[in-house]
Amino acid sequence: MKSFLSFIKTAEKFEDCYKVKEKIIEGAEKLFFQYGVRSVSMDDVARELSMSKKTLYQYFTNKDELVTEVALFSIEKEKNQFDGLNEEAENAINELFLISACIKETVKNMNPSLIYDLRKYHPNGWEVFQNFKYEFIKGTVNENLKRGKAEGFYRKEIHCDVISTLRVETIQMVFDGAFANIQDITFTDIQLQVFDHFVHGLLTEKGLKQYQLYQKREEVKQ
Repeated sequence: MKSFLSFIKTAEKFEDCYKVKEKIIEGAEKLFFQYGVRSVSMDDVARELSMSKKTLYQYFTNKDELVTEVALFSIEKEKNQFDGLNEEAENAINELFLISACIKETVKNMNPSLIYDLRKYHPNGWEVFQNFKYEFIKGTVNENLKRGKAEGFYRKEIHCDVISTLRVETIQMVFDGAFANIQDITFTDIQLQVFDHFVHGLLTEKGLKQYQLYQKREEVKQ
């Protein structure tokens, strides 16, 4: 009986620790997305959570470890958002619109410097993002391209590996500041312009008609 009660107490303590750690990760994610990674200190995170820095360091050895954990946490949320879109979508073009909506929701709350900060100052977090980009995002786009070709919406001559690589690189190109000198458009709208250009390069005549149909549906929603 004693050992069972000890097990219960240990489990409860573990759960409490898990909740505190998750709270720290969520608070840090909010700050990183709003201000970028470099400009947010461990003091800022502790202040945001009304927590002592000593408590913060009980869960994370340093800022780099926290950044890596935040990257893993954010990416897992992204994967959950994408999960099931393939089955939910009426066809490949509809799936692209659903994927675009997920990306738009993420990007609109993201400081453009976040990706740059990861790459320059936090190699472990950057590696997490790179794996997500080349394994999950590229893989999702690749499967969509195959589906679109099979449905007759995308051009047959498209090389799926080449075009899916192009897509993930153009997404990052926006974050890398390639359009920083263009002042009359929002960061989110730049992503949408790049997306629209990308899709038009895929479409057959049949695909273009379907794409325009979904565009009209989106306009009605707005």
